[in-house]
Amino acid sequence: MAARVYILFSQSIDKFYIGATTLDVNQRVYRHNTKYYDNKYTSQVNDWTIFLEIECPSMTTARHIESHIKRMKSKKYIKNLKMYPEMAEKLLLKYS
Repeated sequence: MAARVYILFSQSIDKFYIGATTLDVNQRVYRHNTKYYDNKYTSQVNDWTIFLEIECPSMTTARHIESHIKRMKSKKYIKNLKMYPEMAEKLLLKYS
């Protein structure tokens, strides 16, 4: 089953959110912005936008990549993922 790692950005709090899903990413953004995930990190604001998507061959791969990005704890790393697509390609090779 195909999956995606998605990174959302909120302008109002200047923060990123990293998630993984098999659902349509636009549907996930809608859910995050309408407090579908009440009492979760993303429910504090409603201006989340898609910053980056990484298509993965499986949910297992997506979860590994999601964890890797979260462990980096770096806005610079996330911005570089978007600026240098080869970084995402290397992650896919590493975790597939």
